[in-house]
Amino acid sequence: MQKIKRPLAVLLVLIFGIFACMGLAHRIQTGGGSIAVTTGSFSSRAGELTYKLYVPKGVSAQNPAPGVLLLHGYQNDHETCAAYAIELARRGAVVMALDEYGHGSSEAGLLERGYVNHRVKVNFGQDSEADGTFAKIGSTVRYRLLMNFSNLSFFDQRYTKDSDGNVLTDSSCGGIDAYALLAGMDIVDPTRLALSGHSMGTWSSWSVAAAYAGATNAAGQDITPKATVLQCGELFRESAYDSDNIYFNNVLLLQAKYDEFSYFRDYQPFVDDSVLHSDLRAEFLGCSNADAAWDTTFGSFADGTARRMEMLETNHRLTTHDSKGLAVALDWFTQSLGLNTPLAPTDQVYMGKELLVFAAMLMAVAAMLPLLEMLLQIPFFAKAAIPLPPEQDPLTGKKWWKNAIITMALAGITYPFMTQLGHALFPFPESIFRMTIGDGFLCWYLLLIVIMLVTSGIGVAKAKKQGAEPYYSMGLSTPEKAAHPDAALCGRGLAAAFAMLGLMYVLMCLCEGLFQLDFRFIWPFFKSFTGERFVQFLVYFPFFALFFLLNNSKIFASMRTHATYRSGLKGFLSCWWRNALLLLGGVLVIVLIEYIPFFAGIGPGADLLFGSTFGGPFMSILIVFVPQVLVFSLLGTWFYRRTGNVYTGAFTIAGMAAWIITGGSAIL
Repeated sequence: MQKIKRPLAVLLVLIFGIFACMGLAHRIQTGGGSIAVTTGSFSSRAGELTYKLYVPKGVSAQNPAPGVLLLHGYQNDHETCAAYAIELARRGAVVMALDEYGHGSSEAGLLERGYVNHRVKVNFGQDSEADGTFAKIGSTVRYRLLMNFSNLSFFDQRYTKDSDGNVLTDSSCGGIDAYALLAGMDIVDPTRLALSGHSMGTWSSWSVAAAYAGATNAAGQDITPKATVLQCGELFRESAYDSDNIYFNNVLLLQAKYDEFSYFRDYQPFVDDSVLHSDLRAEFLGCSNADAAWDTTFGSFADGTARRMEMLETNHRLTTHDSKGLAVALDWFTQSLGLNTPLAPTDQVYMGKELLVFAAMLMAVAAMLPLLEMLLQIPFFAKAAIPLPPEQDPLTGKKWWKNAIITMALAGITYPFMTQLGHALFPFPESIFRMTIGDGFLCWYLLLIVIMLVTSGIGVAKAKKQGAEPYYSMGLSTPEKAAHPDAALCGRGLAAAFAMLGLMYVLMCLCEGLFQLDFRFIWPFFKSFTGERFVQFLVYFPFFALFFLLNNSKIFASMRTHATYRSGLKGFLSCWWRNALLLLGGVLVIVLIEYIPFFAGIGPGADLLFGSTFGGPFMSILIVFVPQVLVFSLLGTWFYRRTGNVYTGAFTIAGMAAWIITGGSAIL
């Protein structure tokens, strides 16, 4: 009984901590009760879209407020806009944060955006067929879709239609319909509307602003957006669209100095004054090349010509939560919309919400550990824990380092190429494998699976030739069934993993229902599934599970050291850092290759070494991926030391990885 009481007490403390943190985070997002936060959905031209709405206290049909539509970036969802939503709502604006096509809980897929069979390799309006910057493309549908992200549906037809009959349908990704919904709410003043978007959402913002330039509602009121704030946005020349009839009021561009995506730095290797004084930037600011300046407002808010480019000392993904950028944006909205607020732009509380939700997520992950301790007291699950193999055969010294270097090198060398190949070009059946970033990781994992199967097969054959039975040593079998992987042990490990993941899923669903918050830190990590996304989880999980079974077998079992057998916290840490190095070492080298030259003012390493094709999404995602794998290494180390095999840990980690990939990120 005592063996149940202690882990049960720990579990209850963690659950209490989760709800306490989420309750405090909810209090921040509701302004201590001064902001009503709700979620909703509506039917768009492409299907059902979901959103989160923030309504300040006192706003009503009799007292309407300005409205702001927020549009997230690629691989994000409405909650990535929370910093802007919370701070704008605190200042009296009604805010709608949309789940765009293919993201979050929205039903419409990313393919509803449309695509054509050509792309440009410079900013739109600066391209030509003669110099090869306007080129025809083929390959997979998702490749053509991804290559057309910066192509906007209000551009001239030479960009938006092709000879095969394809059309760029809606580059607002549902933003046009969401803006109409916001403008039609009786609590919103339709004459004081604005937009903001990040990354992919900036293209959506341009598209919404273009669609409503000079527009009026049924009452004859001008509903043209009064301001557009671009968080890492791409500029284009006026020659790319009908500039006689389409105009943009009061545009602020927040420029990340270390933006990993080439189109957000005008296809230049680095953001410096050569970018600032280009014809493109001068046209945007409405000044001469020589007069262009960072952090300076040009034009007038009164007539909608205000323009500004704010330089931020950050990278692409962190721009959404950069305090300086947010302060400038809040001041921009205040001047454009006439927000009546006593709050200074630097008075910001959003990060408290992010940190509290992050703490809750970590506690939810930690809650799986005492649950497993309780499960292991049940006869069925007790058999999932076996003794560690004898200590006489761990790797030591030079032999361990030799294997470690090979392991890390294989992961690091293959990462940029295989992820990008899978993301766009590898011919996965697109009706089955619908997660775009997921396909990138799947392609990388498949190559590593083949390599591990070959090397493991060679090791097994060699061991059997010497009269040994290696599967117990590999963490795949019990001592009694060491001649082959143990199916019963595997089944118990799978059941334990899904019991732990089930607990985490229930906790997350409760938090979504009670507090309208999921488990994340800024970007989507763990959130509830739609039916379609759960099917995608089932599609990707088997491949992820096979990868982590082989990977964990190699790293946690076959490459175990004497530290694996040391008890206590000191023993755990001594074992864990080695496992973390094996899991992360190769990717960390890629991080250094990418960012050392970038911070030195030369440019991102992947672009310089391999070309811009291999920069962008899978380089910027490392800021999210590295911490994930660090947590995976902690869990894997603990599970292996506790159970003596790799099944429970591998299935749990694979489930978490597949959940992150399929929960809310981009789906075709």
